[in-house]
Amino acid sequence: MAVADYDEIGVGYARHRLPDPRLAAQFERALGDASTVLNVGAGTGSYESVDRTVVAVEPSAVMAAQRPAGAAPVVRAVVEDLPFAGGTFDAATMFLTLHHWADWRVGLREVRRVAGKLVIFTFEPGAHAHCWVVRDYLPAAGRTRSALAPHLDEVVRALPGARVEVVPVPHDCTDGFLWAYWRRPEQYLDPDVRRGISAIAQLPPHEVEPGMARLAADLESGRWHDEHADLLDLDEVDGGFRLVVVG
Repeated sequence: MAVADYDEIGVGYARHRLPDPRLAAQFERALGDASTVLNVGAGTGSYESVDRTVVAVEPSAVMAAQRPAGAAPVVRAVVEDLPFAGGTFDAATMFLTLHHWADWRVGLREVRRVAGKLVIFTFEPGAHAHCWVVRDYLPAAGRTRSALAPHLDEVVRALPGARVEVVPVPHDCTDGFLWAYWRRPEQYLDPDVRRGISAIAQLPPHEVEPGMARLAADLESGRWHDEHADLLDLDEVDGGFRLVVVG
């Protein structure tokens, strides 16, 4: 995604994209004993370790401005051209950013140049299209750039020795990415919530408003709950999100 896109849709991002403690614990375990960490595509600072030395890279001024007081220092740069010497960091983290890069292969080569261990939170291609809100109400969201992550097997082939972990999405996930509200359908009706979901925020109103009107009607009639009764007793789901760890 171009920097200009996030300068537009990133306004208010921090209100609904709060780090989820269960995801954070999984990411921290993956980092192991790394003491210096580069956070690439750092956005508003979610999931940055508080007990490690962190440097953030974020190209969007709007996103960087929402970082909380005391957050790690942020460098304005793109992943394909990192301004650091080789081997500067013990590890690098990349949280839901790979699909926004201009060239993910070049970006990964740059990250490997400057860091030892890599911890990448990403998702399987097609994961967005399988989410009920996209499949049933907002099919155009499944075709945006934000929905098109590189194929996981390609990423793994590009990173010899990589291992992959499933990252379950809890029913009360506090990080408001697309799948976060799979058991809280009313949240998608909130325009402020939708602005924090890049696959939806990129859509023009005429591709969003009719679907949200149908969702509102289905919630009022009880149809949504009838059709998705199988979800209501689940604590977490596999939404196709994966953690790729190298090193």
